[in-house]
Amino acid sequence: MRALLVSDIHANIDALDAVLEAAPEHDLVWNLGDVVGYGAAPNEVIERVRSLGEIFVRGNHDRACCGQLSLEDFNPVASRAARWTRQVLTPEHVDWLQHMVRGPITPDGPQVSCMHGSYVDEDEYLLSVRDAKLPLKQAETRINFFGHTHLQGGFATNGEDWFKLDPVYSNDDERDVSELVLVPGARYLINPGSVGQPRDHDRRAAFALYDDQRMLVEFHRVPYDFRLAQMRIVRAGLPDQLAMRLSYGR
Repeated sequence: MRALLVSDIHANIDALDAVLEAAPEHDLVWNLGDVVGYGAAPNEVIERVRSLGEIFVRGNHDRACCGQLSLEDFNPVASRAARWTRQVLTPEHVDWLQHMVRGPITPDGPQVSCMHGSYVDEDEYLLSVRDAKLPLKQAETRINFFGHTHLQGGFATNGEDWFKLDPVYSNDDERDVSELVLVPGARYLINPGSVGQPRDHDRRAAFALYDDQRMLVEFHRVPYDFRLAQMRIVRAGLPDQLAMRLSYGR
């Protein structure tokens, strides 16, 4: 089984289309949340991802944009984007967001979990080995896919030592792949990165492929027309910062 892993699309239809065009052959798609928020094409993105399958977990922006989460803890830019998204979403898409499930879920039996934040808190940011230790110790599954941070990579432990996983790429401008071989007995937290708003100083759209036969995760980066995504944001009247950050991947 080969699963395409996407996360944090954030209503960026141009990045999503580039990912789907570049994605290797796969059997199904696992979506780790934050389909909407920040970007200027929420309805288009929802239509596209709904056509890809039914395995989703909700993100905090999905909840905020359909009225399930207060905007009090959002920064002013994120709050403004969420309010705009609430205004432009169709009733059908609002209802779809409201029925997204909370992670973690186990789409492939007892070995793999999918979540947005962490195993213990769907809104938790896992940014360091220290952050990852308790959630991975408490996880009932050995391989755990998460999003939320917009940082491609993750964490692993062999029971004694802990490791930060950072994909290594040979090309900074073109499509590229970095492989992670899953070691028997080790436990993992793996983030495919953000499709629509990367924050690891690489503006290319990020995604991953999980192959349970080869026990391999492929991290992918693919360039896309970020200037078109920026134009959509500006034309929608969304904050300029949301357009500018796409140039720098942060």
